[in-house]
Amino acid sequence: MASSIDAQVISDDEKTFQYQDDIESLPVPSLEHTLSKYLDSVKPLVTDEEFREVEFLCQQFAIGEGKILHEKLLARAQKTRNWLEKWWEDVAYMEGRLPNPLMNMAGPGPYVYDVWKPQPGTMIPRSALMLYFMVEFWQLIRKEKIRPHMDGKGRPMCMNQFRKLFSTCNIPGLQQDHLVHYFKTESEGPAPSHVVVFCKGHAFRLECVDEAGNTLTAPEFQSQLQKICDKARALPPAPGLGFFTTMERTQWAKIRSRLLACHPDNYRSLQCIEMAMVAIGLDDYSPRDVDDLAINALFGDPSNKWFDKSGNFISYQNGMFASNCDHSPMDGMMLVFCTYYIHRKVLECDGHWKGPEGVRKLPEPQQLQFHLDPFLLNSLEEAKMEYRKLSSRVEVKITPFTTFGKKYLKTRSVHPDTCFQLAVQLAYFRMYNKHAPTYETATTRRFYHARTETVRSCTPEACRWCQAMGKNIVSDGERLRLFMSAVDKHNKWMEECTQVQGCDRHFFGLAMVAREEGLPIPSLFQNPAFFKSGGGGNYILSTSCIGYTTVLGGVCPMCPHGYGIFYCIQDDKIMFFVSSWTEDEDTNSKTFSAEVSRALVDIQQLLDTAKVSTARL
Repeated sequence: MASSIDAQVISDDEKTFQYQDDIESLPVPSLEHTLSKYLDSVKPLVTDEEFREVEFLCQQFAIGEGKILHEKLLARAQKTRNWLEKWWEDVAYMEGRLPNPLMNMAGPGPYVYDVWKPQPGTMIPRSALMLYFMVEFWQLIRKEKIRPHMDGKGRPMCMNQFRKLFSTCNIPGLQQDHLVHYFKTESEGPAPSHVVVFCKGHAFRLECVDEAGNTLTAPEFQSQLQKICDKARALPPAPGLGFFTTMERTQWAKIRSRLLACHPDNYRSLQCIEMAMVAIGLDDYSPRDVDDLAINALFGDPSNKWFDKSGNFISYQNGMFASNCDHSPMDGMMLVFCTYYIHRKVLECDGHWKGPEGVRKLPEPQQLQFHLDPFLLNSLEEAKMEYRKLSSRVEVKITPFTTFGKKYLKTRSVHPDTCFQLAVQLAYFRMYNKHAPTYETATTRRFYHARTETVRSCTPEACRWCQAMGKNIVSDGERLRLFMSAVDKHNKWMEECTQVQGCDRHFFGLAMVAREEGLPIPSLFQNPAFFKSGGGGNYILSTSCIGYTTVLGGVCPMCPHGYGIFYCIQDDKIMFFVSSWTEDEDTNSKTFSAEVSRALVDIQQLLDTAKVSTARL
């Protein structure tokens, strides 16, 4: 009998990628709609005079350079199923020169909240079980057994990002990085079936399937992982090559070229890492609590990570887990889906292997050999010094808000995501007495190879409600009316953005057309209002709902004086992950998290006092 999570995830009738040819091509919004939405989003964040100026620029743009660029974009869209895909990958990710730790997504393993409390000496058996279920998930994608995802209207969503979850690596370049993908489905041919295991900075290749293609059992993984630990402890201290992946990208590209030229073993070992399904880190550290676990997920010891990999799963001495993944090949929901599957499988067996205990004679894990010349050794020491500065720049606070969750909000006819977004707006307004440009992720996966659009959550309606919450003369009835107006506006914008009817991706496409045509940057995109409203990567609040499961993670803030706010919403609680920069004296993750919790309580009191009718459903 199939487990409950298997029943949700696995399909015997439909193949994972079978609807890819039927998925709609990415549309181009109308220029009129985009400019109207942009003006609406700008209004709360600029003065009246600045708004009149940007309004004039939009009028000129619509009949001048914007019209020309839009027509060129429409022509491009006629020739490709996704006019944005290559531009987005190259400019949003591959051209960036910041160190990958600042760009990656990471989070604590959800097991710590229920099935696996911290306990010394549990790292190897727990890692073995986690690895078993992870490889089983890989097998499901290989066999195309993952049920195709559908949107709320029963339309198939693009599954392409699942191809990039395993055996994908970001290769540094002098001016632009590039991704390599080695995963294939069974029908397409062989795919790498090994993981790379880091222990005490040494790297080992661990084959995950037997000669028949079946996943090794958890006891067999435990035996192999123990061998790796024993061997790593007996070896001299490792230089810790993972530190190279923390470098500025151009510097790392130069180092990688020298590393490849230094010795043939280096090429073979690097290729093994880059082709591996994922990297597994066996870390000597024992995180003190979930906050400590989260910051170690984002940063931690690079000796036992490879920040360029699509997946790093880190195991700690006290049996806690974390993950860290390169953001460029995929969005966070792919990792969430995989991690949730593993969590549910671990819960179903109560954290203990229930299968056969026998261990077959297996090939020994293979240590990867690297040879470093004096220049490379010196560069590694410099990378370590820079990383110490880098990793001290970010603080993280994880908050379990347990007063209510999705179940309560449904009785009050308020979408859980919208509620949290408005709580974030109120929290920021209370702390700083001003409004902030806000990015929220909207998935656009109902379109071919599409990823996201930006919901600009700081709407005029949200701002009016926040201001009313601070005025004693405003009645609860009026506050509620303003709140529900803000709810309706956010819901509308979210729905439109999932249909690629926002303004950010369209503007990005128009700017890319100008760049490729050798045209000047449109004046609209150089106006101060563009940056004040979040354009050019200037969102003070960078937020994302990562679903309704047990999995939580986050990223670093987008701006030096901003916050990263990521959250998962469960039936009776909301978990949220807040990050901020330590060097900015005005930001504080702990204080901001407390304000979000306070705002959520105030929303509940407002809804309960007014006794909102469920008729709005």
